[in-house]
Amino acid sequence: MTSGDAHLAVDNEKILKLGMNGLIEEVRQHRSDNDVSTFDGLKKEQFYKSVEIVLFAIQEHMVSYADLAERMAQDEERLQRKSELMSIAENCRHVAYEAPQNFWQALQLSYFVQLMLQIESNGHSVSFGRMDQFLNDFYVRDINEDKIEYGFALELLQSCWLKLLEVNKIRSGAHSKASAGSPLYQNVCIGGQKLNEKGEAEDAVNPLSWAILESCGQLRSTQPNLSVRYHENLNQEFLMGCIEVIKCGFGMPAFNNDEIVIPEFIKLGVEREDAYNYASIGCIETAVPGKWGYRCTGMSFINFARILLAALNEGVDATTGKAFLPHDKSLANGSFGNFDEIMASWAEQIRYYTRKSIEIDTVVDSVLEQQAHDIFCSSLVDDCLSRGKTVKEGGAKYDWVSGLQVGIANLGNSLAAIKHLVFDDAQITQPELAKALAEDFDGTENEQLRQRLINFAPKFGNDDDAVDNLLAEAYQVYIEELDQFVNTRHGRGPIGGGYYAGTSSISANVPFGASTMATPDGRKATTPLAEGASPSSGSDRLGPTAVYNSVGKIQANKILGGVLLNQKLSPAAVESDGDKLKLSMLIRTFFNHHKGWHVQYNIVSRDTLLAAKKNPEQYRDLVVRVAGYSAFFTALSPDAQDDIIARTEHEL
Repeated sequence: MTSGDAHLAVDNEKILKLGMNGLIEEVRQHRSDNDVSTFDGLKKEQFYKSVEIVLFAIQEHMVSYADLAERMAQDEERLQRKSELMSIAENCRHVAYEAPQNFWQALQLSYFVQLMLQIESNGHSVSFGRMDQFLNDFYVRDINEDKIEYGFALELLQSCWLKLLEVNKIRSGAHSKASAGSPLYQNVCIGGQKLNEKGEAEDAVNPLSWAILESCGQLRSTQPNLSVRYHENLNQEFLMGCIEVIKCGFGMPAFNNDEIVIPEFIKLGVEREDAYNYASIGCIETAVPGKWGYRCTGMSFINFARILLAALNEGVDATTGKAFLPHDKSLANGSFGNFDEIMASWAEQIRYYTRKSIEIDTVVDSVLEQQAHDIFCSSLVDDCLSRGKTVKEGGAKYDWVSGLQVGIANLGNSLAAIKHLVFDDAQITQPELAKALAEDFDGTENEQLRQRLINFAPKFGNDDDAVDNLLAEAYQVYIEELDQFVNTRHGRGPIGGGYYAGTSSISANVPFGASTMATPDGRKATTPLAEGASPSSGSDRLGPTAVYNSVGKIQANKILGGVLLNQKLSPAAVESDGDKLKLSMLIRTFFNHHKGWHVQYNIVSRDTLLAAKKNPEQYRDLVVRVAGYSAFFTALSPDAQDDIIARTEHEL
């Protein structure tokens, strides 16, 4: 098996408070209170015993690090390094049993937890959660008591980030293409809000928030995947600090918006205190650390563009020639009486394929529940211990999964082209469009038709209601269909147990595009599809504000798996203090007024990317934002590199 579940953050605060021995004692108490005379009690006994065995094994693993550090110290002649190794040994041995006493030990234990979760699951997007919140007390106390210097604290954080790069896994060929650059999406979330003793929301930025931000800005690596929770009252100085780090050009931090996530979580049934403690997971997904089930993303992608092509041609898949849901209308026969019939055909097809994607998720969930129990993870997710069951058996307090789609902008642009050029203006006939698509726009006449599709039909990303509202309408069909289904944990304990939409396509837009024939937006066969909720590359021509306006029309409150927006800015666009202030105002406008879910920035020129592709040995340290994650540019496939190069480079 090449991939487990993951996509969650556990309760790091709990393990930091209890320590390993304290956690074992809690398990023993549950085991002691359990009645094994019943079948349910017997199953719980098996679970509790498994947790104890795993926790003891983890303790031994931690101690092995202490033993190794001591052996290395014996042979080390450099006094400073010898002292470091002895401190490492002491810290590892201490946190193997007891709660941490200082920042270094707390960070060490947090890293051990992260490592063990990766080993246990073999998944990805195992995330730390709100690291600045659960480690800040250790950090501030050590700083105030002169037990640690600021520079050394940054060094510890950066050492942790480098250790994250050592963790990876073997993926299938298809998975590797969809995860270009081999990321593990280990998210660290900072900022946001917290509830004070009166239950009032206040800015949660603290000294460790700043230290984490600076440590990542100095290192400029691909891990961790740094996210900042934005809210209306976010400290302006901190926002400007984030922009300074963004200016470094490695695609971080990304922003998630408290102003939409928190209220929508509460509407779902998430308790207010928990909703205010949500964290970014993986790319752009969100969940409550230590209380949310595995996989806040689904196990299958839906290719909107390919499904639309089937809707336009009697249900026949243009790539394979197979009809999975046949119908009797096609462009080739000119049999669509009006555009409403196009939309009806789309609705029929997308409902069918949505159901099929749920079938895939159900199979995967059932197998993983039987084969990969993830015992350690379950010990740090409420309410697994009190219920005596694993996360996959319904132990988590909350459990939702988001469906995934590719080619969102292509769907909107294609529908707009058909509506305006075929039906409204009658510039192109249905058979003419069908012929051009079948021939991949080859030939002079087909290319002329393609240019009309590209240049004379509205495009998503330019604040044009003619396409933006059409896309929202088509997307809504998928959202409503997905909402009808439940996952395998439904009714087994968690609040929720359902599905909602999400747009995190990672780099799947490239391989999915490679298997998709020509589309009515003028896209040639086998070329990349649009990624996330971002406009198609090169089609957003009116600047970032127009993009924000278009994305703001998508019902983000119904797409709780995240609305991923990539933006590429010219380095010159954020050069001056005035430019950076302007960007901060744009971010605030997008989140406050348009209720945008997410945004992230590539600050790199097209010329730099072209030079890096031509001479990769000179740009080994160039990091770019791919989708909801960053990767070393030279580690990407040529197709993925070209996809990033083709994105519109905006000025402010």
